[in-house]
Amino acid sequence: MTEPPGLETQRREVASLLRQSELRAGDSWYVMERRWYEQWKEFVETGDQNSSSFPGQIDNAELFEDLDSYHLKERLVENEDFMLVPAEAWHRLLDWYGMVDGQPPLERKVVDLPSTLKVEVYPVEIFLCLHSNMENVITAQFSRADSIHSIQRAMCDAFTVPPGSECRLWMKSSDSSCERLRNVHVSVLDACLSSGMTVIMETRNADGTWPSSRPQIMRNSVEDQDSYRGQPGVCGLTNLGNTCFMNSALQCLSNTPPLTEYFLLSSYLEELNFTNPLGMKGEIAEAYADVIKQMWSGRHFSVVPRVFKTKVGHFASQFLGYQQHDSQELLSFLLDGLHEDLNRVKNKEYIELRDAEGRPDQEVAEEAWRNHRRRNDSVIVDTFHGLFKSTLVCPECHKVSVTFDPFCYLSVPLPVSKERVMEVFFVSLDPYAKPAQHRVVVPKAGKVSDLCSALSEMTDVPPTQMVVADVFNHRFYKIYNADECLSCILDRDDIFVYELSVLEEQQEEQVLLALYLRERSHYRDYGSGSSSYGTSLFGHPLLLSVPRSCCSREALYKLFLQRLARYVRPPDPSEELEEEEEEEDEEEEELYKTQTNGISDEEEQEDGEKAGPSQTQPCSGDSSANGQSEETATAERRPNVNHTQPSLDDGDTETTDAAENQTEPVCSAGANTTNADVVNPGGDSSSNTATAAEPPPPAEQPHPPRETTEEEKEEDKQEEACSPSLPANEQPAKRKACRKRRKSLFTIQAVNSNGTTERGTGEGGSAVSFSSQPYVAIDWDPEMKKRFYNENEAEKYVKHGSMEVPQQQTTVQLQECIELFTTVETLEEENPWYCPVCKKHQLATKKLDLWSLPEVLIIHLKRFSYTKFTREKLDSIVDFPLRDLDFSGCLLKKSLSNGEPPSRYDLIAVSNHYGGLRDGHYTSYAWNKDNGQWYYFDDSKVTYAREDQIVTNAAYVLFYHRRDKIRKPTLPAPTSGPAASSASQTANDITSCKDDDADAELGATASASYVTMETD
Repeated sequence: MTEPPGLETQRREVASLLRQSELRAGDSWYVMERRWYEQWKEFVETGDQNSSSFPGQIDNAELFEDLDSYHLKERLVENEDFMLVPAEAWHRLLDWYGMVDGQPPLERKVVDLPSTLKVEVYPVEIFLCLHSNMENVITAQFSRADSIHSIQRAMCDAFTVPPGSECRLWMKSSDSSCERLRNVHVSVLDACLSSGMTVIMETRNADGTWPSSRPQIMRNSVEDQDSYRGQPGVCGLTNLGNTCFMNSALQCLSNTPPLTEYFLLSSYLEELNFTNPLGMKGEIAEAYADVIKQMWSGRHFSVVPRVFKTKVGHFASQFLGYQQHDSQELLSFLLDGLHEDLNRVKNKEYIELRDAEGRPDQEVAEEAWRNHRRRNDSVIVDTFHGLFKSTLVCPECHKVSVTFDPFCYLSVPLPVSKERVMEVFFVSLDPYAKPAQHRVVVPKAGKVSDLCSALSEMTDVPPTQMVVADVFNHRFYKIYNADECLSCILDRDDIFVYELSVLEEQQEEQVLLALYLRERSHYRDYGSGSSSYGTSLFGHPLLLSVPRSCCSREALYKLFLQRLARYVRPPDPSEELEEEEEEEDEEEEELYKTQTNGISDEEEQEDGEKAGPSQTQPCSGDSSANGQSEETATAERRPNVNHTQPSLDDGDTETTDAAENQTEPVCSAGANTTNADVVNPGGDSSSNTATAAEPPPPAEQPHPPRETTEEEKEEDKQEEACSPSLPANEQPAKRKACRKRRKSLFTIQAVNSNGTTERGTGEGGSAVSFSSQPYVAIDWDPEMKKRFYNENEAEKYVKHGSMEVPQQQTTVQLQECIELFTTVETLEEENPWYCPVCKKHQLATKKLDLWSLPEVLIIHLKRFSYTKFTREKLDSIVDFPLRDLDFSGCLLKKSLSNGEPPSRYDLIAVSNHYGGLRDGHYTSYAWNKDNGQWYYFDDSKVTYAREDQIVTNAAYVLFYHRRDKIRKPTLPAPTSGPAASSASQTANDITSCKDDDADAELGATASASYVTMETD
């Protein structure tokens, strides 16, 4: 307390300060009891130092509820209960008069409320506690203008939190819901904190987790949970359900040293951008940081990235759910999201891009990079962004446009072969010859006739005597015309090529007949309302070329017996089967009416996209084939399954009319069958088991599962496999008489292309109409099938010599892919360039060149090829160097810094993809920055890897680190021999495996000795 000046001086100074003071946000003002202030005013105005109105020490006792807590009374009114004085006036009065002992000065801040400035008489009073000890609660007051960071500092002081601890705050309101206070730089007012709320602080655990959301760590036992100490970064990621693509990308980024060190040092906390409209409010960066800190804590075998997965799905809806996705697509989203969440540029300015217009490349490139950094400045730009030069040339006016564009990764194409290898089954005319599996090389853009020609060279059968069909589920999915494109045949399809007979005298027209095999069930299908039996398809279907004159039931019966002679045993005379049969009118004697095998224009339009071609010449019928009536075209497509050869026991159930269950003589007159001269009596006859129809691929060797499939085709195929059976058409009543005759092995039934619905009897009693592709089924009684049909023999097939020739795995150099990336290409019609000189869109030529490369270079190998007609995965091996990848030859910018050229790179990580287009599995290889050891990451399983295992045909995304930035490992490389394990180690610690096949899960990588660190 200082000696006060004269009373008039006091009055004048305080009055002047009160007059001049304006409310400014953040300034301090003080609350003073009005009674004391009025007494002071009266005292100074009397001018008498000895006046009885001397106020004494400043006393605010009347403003407090009690003198223990010094809480302000509720609902005090300014200028009635208290006065507000600026800080300078308060300090002068305090100096002159002092303050009653124990009373706190009532300092209050000016806050900027919406549309007004106000002194905050009643600050926000909140409760503070630690997550680890919720019982210990303290009360504190904070101005609405204070930042959340000031609350965090106050809590660290109050609860003596160790310095350097990473903390985060939660706001708990009265309804007990908690909300993260993410942005510690906002004010209490902006964070919506109000009196009565609780702020909870938690500190990160040593294992990188947070107490409030400790994940389900995979451990051996509870005792192990805090005792495990492993190599930081060598940590698996649990597969949450088709999330191997995410795990693979995360492992690669986790082993990118500059990015990981940035997060481990918590540098991201100061750079979180909560206001960027292109970002995710810092949530992606925080979720990624949590995963990295857990993986690099060295305390986990495996981490469950569930929170990260949820955040990714929240901000990128394409990753919602648990479908399989592309690791490169996730990587692209994640790098972009991290960049925007950590962008140091808070307000992006608009920058108009300029064309080169003849200026030197160096000048244009520096300007482009400068402009890019004015809007984009983050650790992602520092680490991953490079610059390439784009040159467009107009084909008309030859205007050259040069721009420099930043890139985050290089997507390089792979050289594409113009040929494809197809595996097909050839079914010979010889009934005793087994189907032969062939491997043929055909043009990718070829036609079905090219397949027939290639097969003709191996079989010596003319291409004109072949017909190609796609078999699925014991029926024909499609019968192909010779001029159809091979691109519509997928590698996964079961393709059969049938040899057709040719009459020496081509005077008589031939019918291409599709033959299915069906088995009757023992019970009647009473639900159909007719006396019909349920049937199911089995075995392999057949395609036969039959002269029209041989289409009677008797002729077909004999022909079918001949064609099935390899696995259908004719009855001996000693086991003649007789049965009573109801004889029908003579008009039923002839099964098929004779008529032209053509269809009208209307029918052609109706049936154009149905089942398969009805053609007289194999592989070259008219393009209108595929006919089938609308009523019977229930489905054309089939489900997406990794089927081996169509099996015998799973057929669709249908009904067959009992009235058609007639028997024919085994030997009938006039069986002028086309294939009679082909029967080989020396073939191996079959015993009496049960099995499939024609020769197709049997079960001696399983047909390998196929890789690719086409979505639309597969969905429709699913419809077919599930199509319901339709009731049979009832036969009109006939005059019948009973007589004895020999019982046939099977009955012949006209069906539709699915083999599920019998057609009605046509004119003149015929059961099949030749206005569309004819399909017939032979129906077997289960007992007859068991006795006379040999399933094992029917399923057998042989492998042609072409199947034994090992397929050459094509290998390309990474340098070739990069050169392909920088070659001149012409823009596609969907993506033209607007020429500013011609004033119209042009299909310009475009060339990309590399100008400058980043510290970490990501190279994406474009293995998935999509065109208008085809989709495929390229399985070529790309030979990429593990060390010293030199870009000096393809970099336009030649200026080198002192020391090592900035164009040599070492490999640090690889994302692998095994499988095909619609399915597959992702894994990764990565080099640990601390010990210099390569590891193989397969979800939660981690194993040591050798350098000679890394280059495979599964490599998909490559991560390279510039050599001048790589730091030497600080730890010795771990030993992978027996010394690595000791008796005291648990099953989940590093153990030695010496078996050559110890790591079957490495997919395409060579098997060798591995050291396993997987969890139970």
